[in-house]
Amino acid sequence: MTVDLDVNIASPEFKADPFPFYRRLRETAPVYRVMMPDRQTAWLVSRYDDVISVLTDERFAKDAFRVLSKERLADVPWLTKLMIPLLIPLSNHMLNRDPPDHTRLRGLVQQAFSPRRVEAMRGRIESLADELLDRVERRGRMDLIADYALPIPTTVIAEMLGVPVADRHKFHRWSSIMLAAGASRFGLLRAMPSAVRFMRYIRRLIKTRRDSLSDDLVSALITANQDGQRLGDDELLSMILLLIVAGHETTVNLIASGMLALIEHPDQLQRLRSDPGLIKPAVEELLRFTAPVETATERFAREDLELAGVKIAAGELVIAAIASANRDETQFMDPDKLDITREPNRHLAFGHGIHFCLGASLARLEAQIAIKALLARTRDLQLAIQPSKLRWRRGLVLRGLTALPVSFSPAAQPAGRATSGEAIHA
Repeated sequence: MTVDLDVNIASPEFKADPFPFYRRLRETAPVYRVMMPDRQTAWLVSRYDDVISVLTDERFAKDAFRVLSKERLADVPWLTKLMIPLLIPLSNHMLNRDPPDHTRLRGLVQQAFSPRRVEAMRGRIESLADELLDRVERRGRMDLIADYALPIPTTVIAEMLGVPVADRHKFHRWSSIMLAAGASRFGLLRAMPSAVRFMRYIRRLIKTRRDSLSDDLVSALITANQDGQRLGDDELLSMILLLIVAGHETTVNLIASGMLALIEHPDQLQRLRSDPGLIKPAVEELLRFTAPVETATERFAREDLELAGVKIAAGELVIAAIASANRDETQFMDPDKLDITREPNRHLAFGHGIHFCLGASLARLEAQIAIKALLARTRDLQLAIQPSKLRWRRGLVLRGLTALPVSFSPAAQPAGRATSGEAIHA
């Protein structure tokens, strides 16, 4: 395959359907050199087994500052270098750290996402889904993102952290701008005002909680103690920011893109309506099929190494394409087919290894409840615009729509109000 450094893997046009490109990579160039929007080059890894290697092999590091030589740091684009002092407070979270720092940071927060605590949120998520559907039921149309997919996870993470729910639109706007920062050469510069506002907001939140601790996750992080160690101020800031952003962005994409996939595959939608007990495998398949997280966050080669026959030099940037791994023909039968009963389904949508998504169980629960409730409360669900008019968000890591206008009729059975063992009436 001819190397094309001009492909922009962060563009909305690419996001609309990246899968044919990834298929060609798996066939002809499984470790492929691309130009990033900031003009850095990176190795894009597309095959399932190689993606697993990047996510688990200790030769690939997360912390760039501990890996890159002075020479490679000198090659960092001037704009990125200019922003580094401002970005450091935002990057001191577990996603950007290697052991032992990663182990310590994850240990301080993971109890908040234990299966027991997540399951305890079920009732709140169910009531929230019903409240949101009550608001739009008579209209017969909605933006499935703004009216439904977005408010559910933003409200849940806001309540967990003790953030005023009224501020959820504010932090979603900031996080959206920041996530799109890597999609263009000057995106980082344009995102800085939002980053500064976000940092200022979180610092005020931390100060408020220090003055008066409460029964929320921010207070728990402030008082968390593991082997006599606590989170430093910058670690607190970046950890809370990570939880806010990661706590809702992926789930918004999963619910919205998942519903789009079901609308585009009416046989699968009808099957799920008829047998709501399939909701768990359905969500797993939607995770695999729609790629709400398209690529893993960046890794850097600690040393000169070889992957799939390609030599990667120490310090070079490596991007693992999760969306591609989840369509790998060697792992999944008919990978481009949506099958809500697929088994086994060892997708990598939440990553793999020590950086496996901490909030995976919460995202799964939110999506299961949201999709099940939506199908129970509506019929004749369809797009309210032409598919060609759908627009995708720009950005490197995530894959999601900007809006999803749909129309529907209220279901014959109101609120409920179908249990997992009942048929959901069309």
